[in-house]
Amino acid sequence: MANDKKIKVGIIGGAGYTGGEMIRLLLNHPDVTISYVHSRSNAGNPLYAVHADLLGETEQLFTGELSNDIDVMFLCLGHGESKKFVEATDIADHVKIIDLSQDFRLGETVKGRTFVYGLPEMQRDLIKTAQNIANPGCFATGIQLGLLPLAKAGLLTAVHTTGITGSTGAGQSLQSTSHFTWRANNISTYKVLSHQHLKEIRRSLQLLQPGFDGEVNFVPVRGDFPRGIWVTSYLHTDLTLEAAVKLYKDFYAGHPFTHVSEKQIDLKQVVNTNKCLIQLEKVGDKLVIHSIEDNLLKGASGQAVQNMNLVCGLDETAGLKLKSIVF
Repeated sequence: MANDKKIKVGIIGGAGYTGGEMIRLLLNHPDVTISYVHSRSNAGNPLYAVHADLLGETEQLFTGELSNDIDVMFLCLGHGESKKFVEATDIADHVKIIDLSQDFRLGETVKGRTFVYGLPEMQRDLIKTAQNIANPGCFATGIQLGLLPLAKAGLLTAVHTTGITGSTGAGQSLQSTSHFTWRANNISTYKVLSHQHLKEIRRSLQLLQPGFDGEVNFVPVRGDFPRGIWVTSYLHTDLTLEAAVKLYKDFYAGHPFTHVSEKQIDLKQVVNTNKCLIQLEKVGDKLVIHSIEDNLLKGASGQAVQNMNLVCGLDETAGLKLKSIVF
């Protein structure tokens, strides 16, 4: 796709958290114009009526109408809704789809459209030639980025991992476990060893290490904060810490958003950015991998924009040079 004109995008499901982040990013993207933001329940209302941070940024309205006069369509719909939308909608062949739900992450197809799994650090070259992208899950992104270098080297063994996520990971619809009076000063686990992201994680790891048959034991935790994901994984290995750090730095060299730190990391370093930071520790015969990200950006909308940049032949970092909020 030529870079000499603005890329026209449509956003479907623009009233949720990922939709709001998508709008915020694309309003400030140098190579993009937002043709429309679709929301049946908010049609006719200004975007800032739902997303208060957009007051003063745009006067654009939500619409209930659809158009194929776009280059890229972002699907910011709930799980199960994206497939229904594509099946029920006449989307022109030239329109590239980037889906943020889990509907196409395991290789599913719909109406002849096949989807490439959109984890740039794993298959950037394949993404560049794709027509449709399945954006990875937020936990899946953090866990995979912590494990991919080991898988690529054929060194992955059974993994134990714990991930704590902010309340925005539960979506904008109010639930008992996202209500402030429940979430504040509280912590709990959910979907222990059975989280839906495990399927896409295992699929990716086996692409890089085909013989991997070890377990990925994942315990998700609800955190008392709105944004961010902290993942800690560990496994047995003979690698020294120095060798592991070199392996990781070599693997992520040239990837602009994933960085290996030799100092202790903290979540505020990545909130409001498209970064993933990784820190390694060696304790006895165990390698401990900490990986952190903003669940709404590198874990969702930011990575979707990163994929759009790759698909459309733009600078991978365009519109994503964001500053963390460390204070």
